[in-house]
Amino acid sequence: MKKVLVINANPKSRSFCRLMAEHYAATASSSRQVTLVHLSELQFQTDLRQGYDEQQQLEPDLVEFQQQLQWAEHIVLICPVWWGGMPAKLKGLFDRVLLPGFAFAYQSGKSIPDQLLKGRTSELLLTLDTPVFWYKWWQGNPLYFQLSRTILGFVGIKNQASHYFGPVLSADAAKRQRWLDKVQQLARR
Repeated sequence: MKKVLVINANPKSRSFCRLMAEHYAATASSSRQVTLVHLSELQFQTDLRQGYDEQQQLEPDLVEFQQQLQWAEHIVLICPVWWGGMPAKLKGLFDRVLLPGFAFAYQSGKSIPDQLLKGRTSELLLTLDTPVFWYKWWQGNPLYFQLSRTILGFVGIKNQASHYFGPVLSADAAKRQRWLDKVQQLARR
């Protein structure tokens, strides 16, 4: 049975991302092992204060999150697009847990590190308050490239698909329900 880690990457305690994550997890759990994580519930210092120059003690929530990443075969990241990118708390989570020796390892004489989380896949569900075409074509789709290439791809997690939902701000109840139905369809695949 496939192991799926669903991450609600919205730092707000109540959000459409949370609803999407709960729908995805509930639907996927009928045929997969699912763990659901809400970023809003994780307690940790977001700053990597000394970069990689000094080791910074991981808080219990970060230790558990690293264990969940190691356990997962597939990671579903449900993330709002804020200012074209990710919320600061999500960036802090990546900074704190995707550490050398855990997520990647440089080898002497090699400029490209070993990818220590290789073999896992991901799927991105991104919510926006701008029209999707505007974000992708005019703004250049920066969060997709940052997540799929420079974060997940860097540590060996291969992004399989990306889905966009927006604009959420102006969406009525019927539109949001269609999006939740789509999320459930994705979770059944």
